[in-house]
Amino acid sequence: MSEDDMKISVLASGSTGNVTYIETPQHKMLVDAGLSGKKIEALMNSIGRDLSDVDALFLTHEHTDHIKGAGVLARRYNLDLYANQGTWNAITPKIGPIPEAQKNIFEVGKTKSFGDLDVESFAVSHDAAEPQFYEFHHNGKSFVILTDTGYVSERVEGQIENADAYLFEVNHDVEMLRMGSYPWPLKQRILSDHGHLSNEAGANALMDVMGYNTKKIFLGHLSLHNNMKELAHLTVASMMKNKDLGVGHDFQLLDTDHAVASKLTVI
Repeated sequence: MSEDDMKISVLASGSTGNVTYIETPQHKMLVDAGLSGKKIEALMNSIGRDLSDVDALFLTHEHTDHIKGAGVLARRYNLDLYANQGTWNAITPKIGPIPEAQKNIFEVGKTKSFGDLDVESFAVSHDAAEPQFYEFHHNGKSFVILTDTGYVSERVEGQIENADAYLFEVNHDVEMLRMGSYPWPLKQRILSDHGHLSNEAGANALMDVMGYNTKKIFLGHLSLHNNMKELAHLTVASMMKNKDLGVGHDFQLLDTDHAVASKLTVI
């Protein structure tokens, strides 16, 4: 690891809670805080980092598995929170009072610069007020987070193509979901254009956007009930190998977990 690298850890990813850590020489940031403050503290400690060093938290949308600990962390660690206006309107009743000085508007389609880190936002298709995700740029490298979307538009594909690393949604296996115990309206929601990407849909979208720069792909936001880590990995890897892509050679497919942080990884 070089002192000038961007490093990331997917602290937790899945239907039960989502938190991602991004670090540059000048900044330490989180995307989402979908677990309790106590659990996020423990996950940070597990990768040798401390929440007291984090200076900003970017929120994607108002669902509980993305904001559960946001208010607690903001108040306890004096974190700056970033979200668009629609998301702020939706989360304000849920996360408790936040000092005005820590509330920042980050509208969709904009880029904000934080010293050695540029952060770009983009809209996704999900059943939330104004969902958006982020691409992080540092020292010529980029890292995209894209989960919680029913499909990936051509506009988004053009914005996030050929990143060095992705955290990408493979939420469910379609047959597991169809045959599972969820009520039909919930199944319809998940399968819709405002729901979540299946293993196959995630693989196809990834193959549309990845390029020569892409070296690391984290498979994320797996449903505890409608997917399995091994199945998601096998499905994506098989589809990519069928297109003669160099899985394990030209790039790595990396699993994430709902309760165990991925190791701190250089992008």
